[in-house]
Amino acid sequence: MYDDLLLASLGDKCLRIDTRAFRRCDSHIVIQLTTLGAGAGDSETKTTMTFAATAAHQRPARRPRLAAAVVEDLVNAIVTEIHPSGSALPPENVLCDIYGVSRTVVREATTALTEKGLVVSQQGRGTIIQDPSSWNLLDPMILSALFRREDGLSYLDNLSEIRASLEGEMAAKAARKLTPEAADELTRQMEKLASLITTPAGYVHEDVAFHDIIMRLSGDRLSKAIIDSIQSKAVKTHSYSGKLNVEHVRATHEAHAKVYDAIMARDPEAAARAMRDHIEGSWKKRRPKTLAKG
Repeated sequence: MYDDLLLASLGDKCLRIDTRAFRRCDSHIVIQLTTLGAGAGDSETKTTMTFAATAAHQRPARRPRLAAAVVEDLVNAIVTEIHPSGSALPPENVLCDIYGVSRTVVREATTALTEKGLVVSQQGRGTIIQDPSSWNLLDPMILSALFRREDGLSYLDNLSEIRASLEGEMAAKAARKLTPEAADELTRQMEKLASLITTPAGYVHEDVAFHDIIMRLSGDRLSKAIIDSIQSKAVKTHSYSGKLNVEHVRATHEAHAKVYDAIMARDPEAAARAMRDHIEGSWKKRRPKTLAKG
């Protein structure tokens, strides 16, 4: 596994490492070093050194940080009001017992919650849950938890309203900025969508790409970033995605065609109206009466 002898320089000295003298002691390696003098007649000095290290291929894979798991669980508990606003989180030692982690992990988790605007430390009261007006609603963990609340449908309604407003404006900008290259790209995407009408799962994937192309062509990177951030969590919620069926896909494709035609005609107002009608109408069709559990 190792060469018998290794040589290394250290200042004006030379070290001879006798790998035959390696000894293991738990997670440590004990190595015998022999220091050779600078001159031919200089004496040798033997030194034994212990290193708290292991070979790279023998190091255990690092587990995900415990703090991240604790943060995710606490975010869900706070946002879904298991711990309501104005109440205090359990004391540090209690959280340690609940999650089976050290005080250091709990402190890291509490710091993360503070950065998300969920809690604040108050002298004599402990860690207090903040009012929702202080929460960072664009935080991925908070968003995921919001869609799991009892009133989660209201947040999905709000998402649809935000999409209709921002994507409507972006469709108008795409119509104004349309270039021959952009027109070709959008046409190819429409052709791809048309070929997938009877394959709902495949259509949904390319549907996202269709909207992404229009947002990108608009040049409105901030609005696109907002929508991407919010929708990336919503699409994982069954209540938002709804059931896939060919009838719904056909209606969706007709709405896409209206958006496409308006952009190709370089008609900003018609493009904005078609996109808003599409997003609002699609959500109205698939919106559930109650929020799906789990």
